[in-house]
Amino acid sequence: MRKYNFIRPLMILIVAYLVNNLASNVSLLLGASQDAAANIGIIAMIVAALVLYTRMTRQRRNGQGGQGDPRGK
Repeated sequence: MRKYNFIRPLMILIVAYLVNNLASNVSLLLGASQDAAANIGIIAMIVAALVLYTRMTRQRRNGQGGQGDPRGK
């Protein structure tokens, strides 16, 4: 079995949680209702998790291990 990196899933969860809180708080400060702010936070959390996951898998596929440009330039 290949070596499993347990930091990657933890990083995705932590970033998603922080983005959810930040987006919800900013929405509340800008005058959104509590339900709308929660929905905005969830959408931002999903987008952040997907972006982070795709960047991590692209770097792993290229074999660069997080160094350099993932596009190979």
